[in-house]
Amino acid sequence: MGRRRVTGRNVEGILLLDKPVGQTSNAALQQVKRLFFARKAGHTGSLDPLADGLLPICFGSSTKISAFLLDADKRYWVRARLGETTTTGDAEGETLVRRPVESILETRVASALHRFKGEIQQVPPMYSALKHKGERLYKLARDGIEVEREPRTITIYGITLLNCVLPDIEFDVRCSKGTYVRTLAEDIGEVLGCGAHVTALRRTGVGPFGTEGIVAMKTLDAASTQGHQALDRLLLPADSALTDLPEIRLSSDSSFYLKQGQAVLVPNAPTSGRVRLYGSHAQFLGVGEILDDGRVAPKRFI
Repeated sequence: MGRRRVTGRNVEGILLLDKPVGQTSNAALQQVKRLFFARKAGHTGSLDPLADGLLPICFGSSTKISAFLLDADKRYWVRARLGETTTTGDAEGETLVRRPVESILETRVASALHRFKGEIQQVPPMYSALKHKGERLYKLARDGIEVEREPRTITIYGITLLNCVLPDIEFDVRCSKGTYVRTLAEDIGEVLGCGAHVTALRRTGVGPFGTEGIVAMKTLDAASTQGHQALDRLLLPADSALTDLPEIRLSSDSSFYLKQGQAVLVPNAPTSGRVRLYGSHAQFLGVGEILDDGRVAPKRFI
């Protein structure tokens, strides 16, 4: 049997897609990939169909750094309804319990949110893509099966109440990877004694990226009518995903040895952590890691 013929263009860079509500992250990825006629593309962490907002899509060699965006901190705008819990923790589920909220003051809501700031334990929801004995939890949940889930340590870096018009509240949250916002809203509802579920969710930050430069699907559709060059102008360079890492410029010799997989000593390098690596002509090479002895080791090359 012959090898499958690879089709598409060699597209390079990162698109900050504004994923629309109602579309899965994979469906959005496939639509974008078709528009760009791209050979290789991948997204950097799923957004629920209910959610919209920032979904960085990496093309070509940029897919090699998508893991760094997967691991990056996230930011969300959230609208939650107090007084109602649902089977899924969001508006797509069936209502389980209704409780009164008239007596809840805005100051009490703000105080409840503040309790979640910092390092907390969170139990992942049944309606999630995590696996139990090889089966996705959401598939088990749809069959009416609930299994024990281990709590996970997550970090809420900041959580701010933006609006409170009962029964709805809106808040901004900056959090570590692996945070389930639906569970956070449910837990806030429990602290308030009334329950809650998410009715709207927008991702506004992934790592160094915010909503500046975010591209709507209709903008892509319009650009595609002008040809691939118009689409390519919407892309950011691969190293834009890593601007929070210190930068190191390498000599041609150091670049050569690093590309061979060898660690090198670089003058004035940071003493720990990961770094962005650039060659002697300022071309982006990839990501390195500082070893205990101070040498720079290759982590992920582009």
